[in-house]
Amino acid sequence: MAKLDRAVHHKTNHEGVTFICGTSHDGREEKIFYIRYYKDGKRYFEKAGRQYSDSMTSAKASRIRARKIEGDEKPNTIRRQDEKELKEAEANRWTINKLWEDYNHFRPSVKSKQVDLNRYINHLQSLFGDKEPQDITLWDVQKLRKKLEQKLKPQTVKHVLSLLQRIVNHGLKYHQTAPLNFKMTIPKVDNLKTEDVTQEQFQKLWQAIEEETDVQGKNFVKMVLFTGMRRGELFKLRWQDIDFEKGFIWIERPKGGKSQNIPINDSARQLLLSHERPYPQSPYVFPGRDGEQRKEIKRIVNRIVHERAGLPAGFRALHGLRHVYASMMISSGQIEMYQLQKLLTHKDPRMTQRYAHLRDEALRRAANANEEIIEQALRKKIDLKHGTDQQS
Repeated sequence: MAKLDRAVHHKTNHEGVTFICGTSHDGREEKIFYIRYYKDGKRYFEKAGRQYSDSMTSAKASRIRARKIEGDEKPNTIRRQDEKELKEAEANRWTINKLWEDYNHFRPSVKSKQVDLNRYINHLQSLFGDKEPQDITLWDVQKLRKKLEQKLKPQTVKHVLSLLQRIVNHGLKYHQTAPLNFKMTIPKVDNLKTEDVTQEQFQKLWQAIEEETDVQGKNFVKMVLFTGMRRGELFKLRWQDIDFEKGFIWIERPKGGKSQNIPINDSARQLLLSHERPYPQSPYVFPGRDGEQRKEIKRIVNRIVHERAGLPAGFRALHGLRHVYASMMISSGQIEMYQLQKLLTHKDPRMTQRYAHLRDEALRRAANANEEIIEQALRKKIDLKHGTDQQS
């Protein structure tokens, strides 16, 4: 049998089906089948497939040709054009997945970024990832909310739904995506827990602090009581952020707000001036291992607050001490709510309002003091009238 010419199309027993000779990926000689047909007045010549790579035969190629003539399959050129358009359309679809990646990419690297990533992967991605905002229904969100409420705390449910809303709003702002077809309602949560301690508890706490042998942990806890600074703010605190001459501490990007100064009181100043530096070259006031930024101090703080001072298990070791600081400040009657808001670096004044009842108590004490002053003044006047001096 004469060797077939690779460049020539050879006829088969099926109309409109030819083949040329080629080589498979494993080096074997194989046939490459083509089909010719007319559709809607146009002539088409297309590759049907390879003998080994695609398990193609002349009979199978003939059936493909018949389906294309009948319109059950599109011509290759039209199919490829459709695929191209679909791919372009998909690339231009701002799905929740795509919006999340864009939103997350441009966010600053803060602790909440990793927390939001976990929330997205665990609760939002599978349900909404492939959808565009306008494809999400109210029923979808209600279903998610009901599911979350069965296993998560109300505050976490609120955070998950708020994250979805932020992603959608990011698309509206930067990519002109369509909005949701309904108004999304974020559940309100009364989560303003405020810890406080009695005078006896505070005395035990202070004794436990003084007995602590870990100087870094000891001074860390004292700084919370002296300044009301958050744990993360103290982790990031560098020596260059402290202006001893002017008496201020610079707080870089406090939670939910802009970077700002807070004043150093005398107690904090003396503590910082005498504070030991285990890593002299480290820029951090409370460095972690090898002088790097500290990530955790839970073990030491729990030892002070819970094991030695005996504060209740529900008392949040560091955040609770921040509340103690705020309570003592406002209870003194010497500062106003606005001043406390600035000291605590609260972005929203409503956060500070949790201490309003303590301010009111201080005002009541002041009013009672005024009443006593008046009574003393009246007694003094009466005594003078009678020529006696009996005031105490």
